[in-house]
Amino acid sequence: MSFAPVARRRGSARQLLRGTLLVLPAALVTLLVVGGGIGATLLQALGLMPIAGPVTPGIDAFLAHPRDLAAATGVSIAVAAASTVIAVVIGTGAAVVIASGREGSRLLAALGATTVTVPHLIGAATIGLLLSDAGVLPRLLGIPPESWAPWVGGPLWGAVIAEFAWKESAFVALVVTGTLATRIATYDEAAALLGAGRWRRFRHVLLPLTAPTIVICAAISFVYALGSYEVAWLLGRTYPEPLPVLAVRLFQGVSLASRPEAAAVALVTCAISLAVVALTFAALRRTAVWR
Repeated sequence: MSFAPVARRRGSARQLLRGTLLVLPAALVTLLVVGGGIGATLLQALGLMPIAGPVTPGIDAFLAHPRDLAAATGVSIAVAAASTVIAVVIGTGAAVVIASGREGSRLLAALGATTVTVPHLIGAATIGLLLSDAGVLPRLLGIPPESWAPWVGGPLWGAVIAEFAWKESAFVALVVTGTLATRIATYDEAAALLGAGRWRRFRHVLLPLTAPTIVICAAISFVYALGSYEVAWLLGRTYPEPLPVLAVRLFQGVSLASRPEAAAVALVTCAISLAVVALTFAALRRTAVWR
C-alpha cells in the first residue's frame, strides 16, 4: 500500500496574477544580476568585450587549453558527484533519526545545526589539519606520515570529498527533517498501524514522499561543490585543477589575454550547473508530489 498527498487545487487567475506580481520584483533583480553576469562573461569569452585591444569574435578562448579544460571538467564532476551521494545518504539517515525522536536525536540535530553555520573555508582548514599526513588523526593513531593515506592532495581527492560530504550532509539532514516533521509523519504512523516494518515504511512511505526534497538538496549540494573554489584549492591536487581553481588561476594571470580563457572556463561551469538544475526540475515533474 502506498500513500500520496492529496493534490492541491489550482488557484484562480486573480490569485495566480497576484502571486506572480509578488514574486516579480525579486525575479527581476535576480535576472538582472545573474543574467547580466553570465551575459558579460559570455561576451568576454567570445572576444566581444575584450579588456584591452580590438574586438576579435571567436571561440578561441574555449580551445586554448582543451586538455586542461577536459581534465578539470572530469575532476569537478567526479568530486561533486561523490560528495553529493555521500551527503545525501548520511543526511537522509540522520534526518530519519532526528525525526524519530529517539535517544540522541536532539544531540544529532544540534550537531547538524552547528555544522551548517561553519564556513567552508574553516571546514577545509579543519579537515586539512585532521587528515594530512602530519595531522591530528595520524598522530592520535600512531601512524607515521609515510604510511598514512594521501587524503590531502591525493589522487582520489579524499579530503575535498570528505569536507563537502561533511558540510552538505548536515544541510541535507536539516532540510529533510523539516519535511519529515510535516504530515508525512502521519502516513508513517498509519503504515506502522497496518503492520509495516521500519524498512518497509522507509522504502514505501518516507522515501517516496521525501524524494522531491532529497533531489533538490542533492542538486544544491552538487552545484555548490562544482563551483566551490577554496576547498579544492586548499585540499586538492595541483593538477588536474577543478574548474573554479582553473578559472581563478587564468583570471589572475599576468597576461590580460588569459581573461577570456578564464571566462570560458566559468561558462563551462555555469553550463554544467544549469544542466543539473534542468535535470532536477525534469525529475521533480515526474514525482507524484509535484503533480
